[in-house]
Amino acid sequence: MMSHNIDPWILRRGRIAIGLIYFLAHSAAWAQPDNAEAIIRREMQERRIPGLQLAVVQRGKLVLLSSYGTANLQYATPVTNQSVFSINSCTKAFTGIAIMQLVEEGKVDLAAPVSRYLDGLPATWQPVTIRQLLTHVSGLPDILRVLDTAPADQVMDEETAWAKTKAMPMDFPTGEQYRYNQTNYALLGKIIDKLSGKPFAQVFKERQFQVAGMTNTGLGDSRDVIPNKTQSYGYVTKMDGQSFPEGKLTNRYEVFPTFRRTASGMNSTAEDLAHWIIALQQGQFFKTKTTLETLWTPGTYNNGTPTQWAVGWVTKPRPRHHAMITTGGGRSALFVYPEDDLAIVVLTNLAGSFPEEFIDELAGCYNPEIPKSDPITTLHMQLRKRGFDQASAVFEEEKKKNAAFQPTETDLNDWAYRMMSRGQLKEALRIFKLNVALFPESWNVYDSYGEALLKNGQKDEAIAMYRKSIELNADNKGGKQVLERMLKTP
Repeated sequence: MMSHNIDPWILRRGRIAIGLIYFLAHSAAWAQPDNAEAIIRREMQERRIPGLQLAVVQRGKLVLLSSYGTANLQYATPVTNQSVFSINSCTKAFTGIAIMQLVEEGKVDLAAPVSRYLDGLPATWQPVTIRQLLTHVSGLPDILRVLDTAPADQVMDEETAWAKTKAMPMDFPTGEQYRYNQTNYALLGKIIDKLSGKPFAQVFKERQFQVAGMTNTGLGDSRDVIPNKTQSYGYVTKMDGQSFPEGKLTNRYEVFPTFRRTASGMNSTAEDLAHWIIALQQGQFFKTKTTLETLWTPGTYNNGTPTQWAVGWVTKPRPRHHAMITTGGGRSALFVYPEDDLAIVVLTNLAGSFPEEFIDELAGCYNPEIPKSDPITTLHMQLRKRGFDQASAVFEEEKKKNAAFQPTETDLNDWAYRMMSRGQLKEALRIFKLNVALFPESWNVYDSYGEALLKNGQKDEAIAMYRKSIELNADNKGGKQVLERMLKTP
């Protein structure tokens, strides 16, 4: 029998304490670093990853830091915790923070047109808002398409690159579609330079690297001398007229002109990124919690639906265990699970390794409910066991168990493209086909499936898919060009 002489406030505190002890005990039981290592070693073997770093942040502390494999195959140099990796487009998350710091200072309005801050832009560019740049719905032409036209041994100068990009037509009406491109973040870099009164590289260093204690992080590419830098690799299937069906491992030479390094140009370690996450979540970069909430709030298309991107980060909305992620170069990825107070960092030196595909599974070593909350991870784990020809069957089974089970069109599409890029065409075709079945009113799913079918030599089926895509979207210029070429070719 409970004594009525005990202060109710003390009782409440006692219950809270007991609940906290229970939570911590069970959290500790969930944490399985050995399981995480088993997943890492399996994925390194299957994806043929030379070297990798892993960091896990839980409840504001770095709870796991491990390094695996080889940093430089030519010299058999092992990866250590001080090895520096290219993080490529993960840089955009730093740019997002820099922009939000300017927002806090009243220097930037996310809803304002870019023309408020930059002069000399084409008329079609001027109404694009800062948020539309950040979320890749601007419709601007991609400056990377211009830079890639330069000879292999040359880097196009900034003035020429911008002049050619500005002369290109818009890719689509602003706010109507999503298309990832580097022009958006190169422009944001110019805004940071102008409004900060100093180069964005210095802004990043002073307001993020130094604040978080990131001693092994900086901007640069293969032309720069970077201490402890790992060699970057990638597999190719064709080189010098020869074919390599299983892929030939090659050195990757990375060139990121200074003016576009806000888009992709940072190098770091898993440990540094872990400290950066801790600093971000503990309020060391922003004055208010509201700013962090804005950072992780998606934009909207013209029709009011949310975009995939927030301010420099990709959103992974789920009923529970939602994630904020940033990925780069198909080699580096960082997931933050705000409601779980958990974050996972995986860096590799292999372009096309796509660690974002197994981070949810790693997170499951710390909370087994996380991988169950993501439809793509659930499908991936099941299909690895049962075969990708069971994609439709597995989806139906999961849907029966949970009516809310519904992978998004974008996530399925991205997953299939990643598999296709690393030579898993048959598996990718199964996922593209599933996407068509689940989203029959989307022009983009037919376009993507058509691309994969054509690559697999199924020309007639590809023609049918492209025709359906154009029927649903008469503005699909790329699809029309591909279809025209196919119809002209015997």
